[in-house]
Amino acid sequence: VQLQAYGGGLAQPGGFLRLSCVASGGTYGTYVMGWFRLAPGKEREFVAAITYSGRNTYYADFVRGRFTISRDNARGTVNLQMNNLKPEDTAVYYCAVKTWSGDYDNIATYSSWGQGTLVTVSS
Repeated sequence: VQLQAYGGGLAQPGGFLRLSCVASGGTYGTYVMGWFRLAPGKEREFVAAITYSGRNTYYADFVRGRFTISRDNARGTVNLQMNNLKPEDTAVYYCAVKTWSGDYDNIATYSSWGQGTLVTVSS
């Protein structure tokens, strides 16, 4: 499956952005979708994940309550609504898929990755 992420940009602290990721070339509805981010000087880290049906979502503690992950299986998209952005949210955000449930925050379990979209939070 191929992934294309978009929607990054510049936001002010307290502002919002909406990221989207389009999947193609696979059976999208069977995949768990996740978002990760890579900030300067840090390792890539888990942000959020959503199961096949969309009924179950998982978040890193540092985004819980601010970010919301959702998916539209008919369109093959997964979205990340990011509210109340903080400067420390500045990073390149990547979407990824995995083909089995569980262990959602484990980067090694994701098999396909998009190219990333840059989010900058600054005044």
